[in-house]
Amino acid sequence: MEIQGELEQICSNAQHVAGLDDLRRKLARGRPLRIKFGVDPTRPDLTFGHLVVFRKLRQLQDLGHEAIFLIGDFTTTIGDPSGRSETRPVLTAAQIEENSQTYLAQAFRILDPKRTTVRRNGEWFSSMSLADMLSLAREMTVAQLIEREDFDKRLREGVPIAVVEFLYPLIQGYDSVVLEADVELGGSDQLFNMLVGRVLQKNRAMEEQAVLCMPLLVGLDGARKMSKSYGNYIAFNDSAQQMFGKILSIPDAMLESYHRLLLGYGDGEWARAAERHPMEAKKRLASALVAQFHGEEAATHAREEFERVFSRGEVAEERVRIALEGLGDSVDAVELLAASGAFPSRNEIRRLLEQGAVRLDGVRVTPGQKIEVRSATGQVLQVGKRQFFQLG
Repeated sequence: MEIQGELEQICSNAQHVAGLDDLRRKLARGRPLRIKFGVDPTRPDLTFGHLVVFRKLRQLQDLGHEAIFLIGDFTTTIGDPSGRSETRPVLTAAQIEENSQTYLAQAFRILDPKRTTVRRNGEWFSSMSLADMLSLAREMTVAQLIEREDFDKRLREGVPIAVVEFLYPLIQGYDSVVLEADVELGGSDQLFNMLVGRVLQKNRAMEEQAVLCMPLLVGLDGARKMSKSYGNYIAFNDSAQQMFGKILSIPDAMLESYHRLLLGYGDGEWARAAERHPMEAKKRLASALVAQFHGEEAATHAREEFERVFSRGEVAEERVRIALEGLGDSVDAVELLAASGAFPSRNEIRRLLEQGAVRLDGVRVTPGQKIEVRSATGQVLQVGKRQFFQLG
C-alpha cells in the first residue's frame, strides 16, 4: 500500500496523533511496526470503551503490523491516575492474575492471536532495584508531572495524591523503552503518559514512538465516558440480547460516534447510515456489534426477539434464569436481582427500583419489597424495557 494511504488509515478516527513525521519515516522502511497497547487488569470485564482501541489495534494488525498487548500486572499495583479523583485501591496478586486471564480471553475475540505478542510489565519491573527506580525518577520534574490536568485538579481541590501515582507515567513510559515500541495506542486520557514514553526513548537516543490517541466512548447515559463505575457500559461478556438492548438505548446524538468508533465508519459510510431513521440505524448498529461477539445467527435472533417484544408487545422467549433455591421463604428484591449477576452493584439495583423500572409479572416492585419465593416460581421479573429474568 502507498505510504500516504496507509498513514491515513492508521490515523482515521483518531483524536490526537503525536510524532506523525516519525510514523511516516517508520512506514517508509517497509517493515512491520511494533504497536504497543497496555491495559491494567483492574476489573474482570472489558467494555465497549476498550473496544474502540481494540478495533484500531486489529486494523493495524490487518495492515501487517505487530501488536504488543501489554498486561500491566505491575502497574495495576500502583493504579493509573488518569481521570481519577482519588488513589485507586490496591488489588492482590491473585486478583490481578485472575483479571489478566479474563482480559486475554476477551481480547482475542477482537485481536488476531497470530500477530499478537503478550507481555507483562512485571517481567522487568519486579526485578528493578530501588537505585534503578530512583534513576528513572530523575528523568522528569515535579513541575512537569503536575501539568497533568487530573493532578492539577486534585491539588487545587486539596485531594491527596500518593507519591507512587507521580511515578505511574514514568513507569508506563519505560515500558515503551523496554518494548522498543514504534507506536503506542491508547485512549485520549492516556496522552500524557504516552508522551512520556517518547521523552524516555529520546533520552536513550532511541527512535521515538508515535502516539495514537483514540476518543473516549461516551456511555449509555450520553453524558460520561463508558465505565463500569458509572454503570453506563456494554460489556464484551454481555449476552446477545443484553448487548442488543443496551445499544438500542443509546441517545440518537451518539449514533455517529458509535458507528465511527465501534464499526470504523468513514464519512461516506456514516452519511449513508445517517439517512436512516434513528431506530433503524440503531438496530443495524446493534446487529453488527452483536454479530462480532456472538455470530450472525445470534444477532438475527436478538433483533427478531426485540421486535417481537417491543414492536408487537409479546413476551420474550429467552430470559436469564434466576435460581430461587436456597433463598428462604422470601427474598429482598435487591438481593434477588443481585443473584442474576447482571448488574454492576446493589446501588444500581436500588436506583432502578426507585425509578420504578422493575416489575414482577407486570406489577411494579418497590424498594425494600420482599418477594415470596414459593409464589414467585415461574414468574417473569422485568427490568426496564429490555431485561427479562425467569424465576425458578
